[in-house]
Amino acid sequence: MSQHTHSSDHAPSRPDVDRSLRMTEPPHTHPGQEVAHTHPPVAAPSRPLDGPLRVGIGGPVGSGKTALVAALCRALGGELELAVVTNDIYTTEDGDFLRRHGVLPGERITAVQTGACPHTAIRDDIAMNLDAVEDLEDRFSPDVVLVESGGDNLTATFSYGLVDAQIFVVDVAGGDKVPRKGGPGVITSDLLVINKTDLAPMVGADLSVMARDAAALRHEAPVAFTSLREDPGAGVVADWVRGLLAARAEQVTAAHAG
Repeated sequence: MSQHTHSSDHAPSRPDVDRSLRMTEPPHTHPGQEVAHTHPPVAAPSRPLDGPLRVGIGGPVGSGKTALVAALCRALGGELELAVVTNDIYTTEDGDFLRRHGVLPGERITAVQTGACPHTAIRDDIAMNLDAVEDLEDRFSPDVVLVESGGDNLTATFSYGLVDAQIFVVDVAGGDKVPRKGGPGVITSDLLVINKTDLAPMVGADLSVMARDAAALRHEAPVAFTSLREDPGAGVVADWVRGLLAARAEQVTAAHAG
């Protein structure tokens, strides 16, 4: 019998996210480093609207990021030109997975080996990822580039110098407390995906609690509940990407008309 996870009986209060993002992270070290350091604040979006849409997909290890990328490639590949950049610390595991499953031609998938904490390569020093993205854009002129981060914790966010929009993926296997823990990924991402909802009965997670807590922390920002077993095309996330493209097209048209 599964044991119900601990659930707070009240929604969490939203922290002062704007203040937090104006500040650097507290000094800390990573494995193999002796000198404590901090990271700069997250930059505001500044890329032109008429280029390829770049979507970052981050989240903890095992939350289903690579499976979501595969689902989006299958759902959108028939109507859009796509390319993918994956991130792993020492391997090309996620890129290899996508190639094995044939979600895109292999040359449209670039695997980046970061050699360091995943958030370093998507936020602090984006050079390797930016090179990979721009190379794919130069070679294939895609409509959308998906940039999958390596697995990280709830603080992982993308630099808006690298992507135009961010998806943060968590899953119910960690318990229904996960959204309540907050963190920049949960609170500030453009779309929060709560994945593997089919596992909720097995781990005793209450999806209504997760929905309540996510709404309390994110206010009007969207939250999507997904099960890739029940919806292999991740329809709600694919529709969100389509909505981003439509909104960008309207903005470009309005700018040209003005």
